[in-house]
Amino acid sequence: MRSLSLLAIKDKQEFLGVSWTMRAYVFEQQDDRRAALIAEMRTSGFEPQIIEPEFFQSDLSVLLQPGHETRAVMLGECKEVRSYIRAMRNAGCANPIVVFRNFRNAQDTSELLNLGADDVIVAPFRGEEIMSRTNSIIRRLCGHAADNVVVGELTAYFDGRDPIVSGSRIKLSKREHSVFQHLALNPHKVISKDAIYDAVYGASIDQPFDKVIDVYICKLRKKIASASESGWQYIETVHGRGYKLSMPEAMSDAS
Repeated sequence: MRSLSLLAIKDKQEFLGVSWTMRAYVFEQQDDRRAALIAEMRTSGFEPQIIEPEFFQSDLSVLLQPGHETRAVMLGECKEVRSYIRAMRNAGCANPIVVFRNFRNAQDTSELLNLGADDVIVAPFRGEEIMSRTNSIIRRLCGHAADNVVVGELTAYFDGRDPIVSGSRIKLSKREHSVFQHLALNPHKVISKDAIYDAVYGASIDQPFDKVIDVYICKLRKKIASASESGWQYIETVHGRGYKLSMPEAMSDAS
């Protein structure tokens, strides 16, 4: 039964074009609605982490750390939801905050948005809609108005599609895409290996050895270089600091 459910999730992800994982915190007190929401999110590429009320009373500076700052916080409707939003924003957290409600109410929605929520989604909840809305928030948070960014011969998409290099689409694995996505959201900026690791694995129970990011970077470079007409791999190592997705200086000078 377990293998069949996993296959069903994989098939839906492929149908939706999902090839990467988005990590998100989820707070929902109603057991039945939480189970349904978690299942729906997983089919669309989310890797949800359930949080309890104590989370909002703890040191929220964890959300400010590199690799955590784009992790969405999903809040089910409850009487404390306003205080939770206020606590995160007062702590300086810019993370996407999405509130789930059972019914549409213009006044309540306005209050939630004015407090600092980024979006309010009304039931029924659909994973693909949650993913698209969250993607849009993260994209704008990182300063991108469009759904893609172009770096030389490379076009990276923020909606789960594989990148295009010199006119050809390159196929990335789920983890490769997660690593690449974090670099693409921050083009021309140095991202530490620890930040990439936390963005990809976070509090996952299946955390691998820390050198795994180097392995994925190597695979990404090979795929990009083999597809690019110039042969450039576009991911630069900045020794002692991390990695950067950028156009080679020779190409920058030529343009």
